[in-house]
Amino acid sequence: MILSSAMPVPASKSSSDAFIEVRGLHKAIGSQKILCGVDLRVHKGETLVIIGPSGEGKTVLMKHVIGLMRPDQGEVIVEGLHVEKLRERELKPIREKVSMMFQNAALFDSMTVEENVAFPLVESGVRDRKEIERRVHEALEVVDLAEHGKKLPVNLSGGMRKRAGIARAIVGRSHCILYDEPTASLDPLVSDVIDQMILRLQKRYGVTSLVVTHDMKSMYTIANRVAMLKRGVIKFLGTPDELRNCPDEEVQDFINGRSGITA
Repeated sequence: MILSSAMPVPASKSSSDAFIEVRGLHKAIGSQKILCGVDLRVHKGETLVIIGPSGEGKTVLMKHVIGLMRPDQGEVIVEGLHVEKLRERELKPIREKVSMMFQNAALFDSMTVEENVAFPLVESGVRDRKEIERRVHEALEVVDLAEHGKKLPVNLSGGMRKRAGIARAIVGRSHCILYDEPTASLDPLVSDVIDQMILRLQKRYGVTSLVVTHDMKSMYTIANRVAMLKRGVIKFLGTPDELRNCPDEEVQDFINGRSGITA
């Protein structure tokens, strides 16, 4: 479905089913307008994938959900809590519900994989060492890294570091995970492993996922719905099949990798 900046985003479910709601979100960085009135709803238990050209504000949008950036105008609501109204010290309930896997996994080089995964638990105040060990082991088992917990990040492949990042994101039993380019710079086989991890979390734990990606194969594998961000607004919102059959030339050029430049 093609959307204009003046149209509210439709939804097939009621607002009470939304885990995340973004309403009229505007954000400028310096003189550059990044988000120009984004409306988006992410339903509980779904995987919504955000696509669009580089520099269009996909990661900026995601950072607003967890309170890492503040809007110039608009609302960001996570399970009824208005993120934009909370001060930094009041964001703990949001960050207990929502975790983020950054593009480079953002692991601490001086910590082992186990220590990296345990870090959110320690920071949140968990002090029972046996409980920490149990939950870290469980998270590493989910991402098939249980045998690599004693290694340092430098000794892991790119795909393994991504999986360790996922383990750290889920160890706190977050209800929602934000993924920033989870398959970037990975070969097709390792990318599929990451996709299967995302699907496994959704199936096993009912996790809500918001995924930013340029990987069209990954998008078609994991997405329940897709939103295309262009010129600061949601240009398209619908299922992967609706995206594939969308008549808009700009949408088709993007998903099929056509630049329009000829030799």
